[in-house]
Amino acid sequence: MYEEPYRWVEAVGNRRQYLDAQFAQGSPVVGVSCDEGILLLTMSKGTPKLYEIYDRLALGGMGHPADLEKLRFTLLEMAHVEGFNRSASDVTGSRLIKYGIAPVVKQAFEEVFKAPFIAKILLAELSQKAGKDGFLTMNYDGVFEEKNRYAVLAATSSIEQRMMEYLRQQSMVSLTEVVDVAIRTWAVGDRAQRQADEPTGEHEDVKGSSDQPVTDSPTLLAHVHQCMADRSIECAFLDRHVAGTSKYRTLGAGELRALLPKNLSSAFT
Repeated sequence: MYEEPYRWVEAVGNRRQYLDAQFAQGSPVVGVSCDEGILLLTMSKGTPKLYEIYDRLALGGMGHPADLEKLRFTLLEMAHVEGFNRSASDVTGSRLIKYGIAPVVKQAFEEVFKAPFIAKILLAELSQKAGKDGFLTMNYDGVFEEKNRYAVLAATSSIEQRMMEYLRQQSMVSLTEVVDVAIRTWAVGDRAQRQADEPTGEHEDVKGSSDQPVTDSPTLLAHVHQCMADRSIECAFLDRHVAGTSKYRTLGAGELRALLPKNLSSAFT
C-alpha cells in the first residue's frame, strides 16, 4: 500500500525518459515577432509541422504526427466554437492552452497505464500592435509557459535555453532579418540535439565542445545547407498588415528564396 505512490513517481520518471528520447531526432521550431508580424520556422521531411488555428493564431509542433494532428484538431474545434458562441476577440491562445488542451495533456501524461501525447507545441498569437504579440509553449506533460518577442521548441529544455540565449543577442526588425535569425537559431538547436544524441567522446566540434555551442553564422548556415539535402524549410507568417480577418499565410518558394541568406537561397528549390 505504502509503495504505490513511489511506484507512480518511478513510472512518471520512466515516462519522461521515454518521451525525451522520442524528441531527440525531431526538428526544432522557432517563432519570432517583428514589426510586420510573427514568423514560424522549422525544417521538415514532408509532414507539415506548422498550421493555422484561427484568425490570429498559428501553431508549430514537434512530435508524433498523429498526436500533433489530434491536438491541432482539438485547438481548431475549440477556437471555432469559442468564436461562434462568443466573438472572435474571445479566441485567445491563453484560453485555448490554459483551459483547453493543457489539462488534457497533463492527465494523459500522468495516467501511466494510458498512452501520453508525444507532442510539444508552440502557439503564436498576433496582436494588432507590434510589440504586443504573444507565444505559449506547452510540453508533453501539460506544463506551459508564456513568452513574448520569441519562443522555441527543442528536444530538451537545456537546448531550448541555448536557442533563446542566441535569440536574445540578435537584432530583428524586418522580415528579412527575422528569417535570417530564425534559420540560424534553428541550426543552434538542431546541432545541439545531434551532439547530445551522440555517445560521449565520439564528437568533438572543431570550434568547441557541445558545452560551448558554436554560434558563428558561417558554421550555422553550413549546417542548414547540409540539412537541406533531405529536409525542406517550412515557414508560416502571421501578417499584421494583410487585409481581412485571417492573418496566416505560408511563405512560398519564391518569397522564401528572396528572404534566405544568399548561400542558402542558391540551394533552395
